[in-house]
Amino acid sequence: MIKDTDVFIIGGGPAGLAAAIAARQRGFDVVVTDGAEPPIDKACGEGLLPHAVEALARLGIEIPSSERFALRGIRFLDADRKVNAEFSTGHGLGVRRSVLHQSMIQRAREVGVTLLWKTPVTGISSAGVITAKQTIAARWMIGADGIRSRVRRWAGVEPVRKHPPRFAFRRHYGVKPWCNCTEVYWGRRAQAYVTPVGTHDVCVVLISNDSRARFASIGLEFPELAERLASGALIGVERGAVTQPCSLNRVFRGRIALIGDASGSVDAITGEGLSLGFHQALALADALESGDLRKYQDSHQRLAWRPGLMERLLLLLGNHSKFRKRAMRTLATHPDLFARLVAVHLGDTSPGHLASTGALLGWRLVIA
Repeated sequence: MIKDTDVFIIGGGPAGLAAAIAARQRGFDVVVTDGAEPPIDKACGEGLLPHAVEALARLGIEIPSSERFALRGIRFLDADRKVNAEFSTGHGLGVRRSVLHQSMIQRAREVGVTLLWKTPVTGISSAGVITAKQTIAARWMIGADGIRSRVRRWAGVEPVRKHPPRFAFRRHYGVKPWCNCTEVYWGRRAQAYVTPVGTHDVCVVLISNDSRARFASIGLEFPELAERLASGALIGVERGAVTQPCSLNRVFRGRIALIGDASGSVDAITGEGLSLGFHQALALADALESGDLRKYQDSHQRLAWRPGLMERLLLLLGNHSKFRKRAMRTLATHPDLFARLVAVHLGDTSPGHLASTGALLGWRLVIA
């Protein structure tokens, strides 16, 4: 029976576990609770960009070499045009969500986090966190319970902006990866992104504004991709998810803070969700150590602006075919510009470089 703790985290997904590990690294007693039983799987692209890999290293999380695939860059494909760029620093990783979750659980146990699985939280009060069996007093309470966060509602911190939902469907195929990049295929009504997650399997996510979009249409939308997947057997079951970007004016109230999708989210096409959660965890731990959640608020806003900018650009490409055709023609003609955009996406750039990249892109589009 646990009577009290320094930090109580509601939600045992990647963001919650990252927050728990970061807090333990600073000496806090930490309890994590979740109503599910691990490992927790979820429909996602399963690609980690280099800055996500760097954050995992800071948290001491290691992915077994046999369970990962090194990613060297990003490739965009639209009809007969394609453009790719290598990461300017480091490498990304393709890793199954369930493998990532299990590796994070192992690290949490190593540093001494108390994990309470199959233990749903029913509420919070001035006395602490309420479960079916007891109320546990906590100095800090952290909501890491996803896009439909109950903790956010209990704390009275609701989203100020919500975008229309989008619908994602994930499959794994037993086929040898044909490149070492994460690929994004642009279609008329959907996008597909492909991430190698092993030497003989790839993750494919189909994402669309249309809830009726399914893998049955992949041959019409992405014939080149369909041809590559034709020789591979379907592994496991198809999973679906709803992605709905939202933003909040504040991510804490009193002793309660929010992290991950509970604190606002970007569209899945950015590939930034996990990276944001990991870096938020490190920033939150710093704020807890100082005893001032306002520092976390400031850090959260700084972390969110660049993914938000890239989200708007990528959704523009997805929703406006004429603009996308023009942009792809420009980027294929000037691959150095695509490399600059990838560097912006990864945060490997200064504000001045960002401004000059935006100006250069605008000029190239005008004269394309």
